Amino acid sequence: MAALQGAVETTAPVSRLHEQRSYDPADFGVPTGREEEWRFTPLRRLRGLHTDAPLPGGKVTVECDPAPEVTVENIERGNRRLGTAYVPADRVSARAFTSFAEATVVTVPRGVVASRPTVISVRGDDPAGAVFGHVVVELEPLAQAVVVLDHTGSATYADNVELIVGDGATLAVVSLQDWASDTVHLSHHHAQVGRDARFTHTAVTLGGSVVRLAPSVRYAGPGGEAELRGLYFADAGQHLEHRLFVDHGERNCRSRVTYKGALQGADAHAVWIGDVVIRAEATGTDTYEYNRNLVLTDGTRVDSVPNLEILTGEVVGAGHASASGRLEDHHLFYLMARGIPYDEARRLVIRGFFGQLIAQIEVPELHARITSAVEAELA
Repeated sequence: MAALQGAVETTAPVSRLHEQRSYDPADFGVPTGREEEWRFTPLRRLRGLHTDAPLPGGKVTVECDPAPEVTVENIERGNRRLGTAYVPADRVSARAFTSFAEATVVTVPRGVVASRPTVISVRGDDPAGAVFGHVVVELEPLAQAVVVLDHTGSATYADNVELIVGDGATLAVVSLQDWASDTVHLSHHHAQVGRDARFTHTAVTLGGSVVRLAPSVRYAGPGGEAELRGLYFADAGQHLEHRLFVDHGERNCRSRVTYKGALQGADAHAVWIGDVVIRAEATGTDTYEYNRNLVLTDGTRVDSVPNLEILTGEVVGAGHASASGRLEDHHLFYLMARGIPYDEARRLVIRGFFGQLIAQIEVPELHARITSAVEAELA
């Protein structure tokens, strides 16, 4: 992929070793846009989610279709089981934590292998008012499960998702942001990965007016593995932002981050921030993060910022890469020379660009849906 001058903005790394965390929104100032963590986000489009102002209520329905082996509970805010694995790191996350009415808690018992994916459907029906949400997914030791978070409809929504992966457990999460074009969604997904546990998280962001998704991982024991994948397609006027943080604080842990995006149309804006910290005690760490963006038209903007902070020399590997650019002419020429029209050749190249990521998603039933959604963007 050829480099595109001016399409990517980079900045010096900002340490997250001692980031502020609190359950109280008052401990965070109202963002102005000058803060590092907010400088890419269009605050004027957040409908007050980041402020102190009281907000009218909206309508968001959360429904769960669990695997037979899985238990689901609805728990009121204030229960001590909530917030055990995550402390908010920004104002909107803290406001969501103190404002939701009821949390959906999914539990997979010790040693149980779920026979099918558990699907949590989040549907918005009124973008005029704001709604706050909370979801907890807990896998007890040695359990295995796949969970799908499916977001549709119209909403102004902020939420936190706690993902607790017990020792030796395996959790795969697929989060689809398939919102209507008038939605504003700000979300934090935080995973606590136990000893010798495996966690994969796939974010597919296609819909919405403004979507800001912040997946983060912390290790609760040595030997943990985390793989974070993402696919996004920003159309005219959309702001799609993904801010990732992997905190290596345990020895012999592994992480991989792979995100791919495409942009087209006037004022389409994609932001990808990849922060990885390797603390002094995290010897034997193996980490790599990668972001690639395909710019399909003029008038788009990409900000891609990989940050890697290493406090020990005893690592297996640590690296990052970021690239943004247009379709390669020789790829299109190869297909067109074999009689394939330009528009179809373009679709085939873009389908191939996303194809490997889509094929890795642990729910085969979603492959066709996501591929069709990408095709619809191109149409």
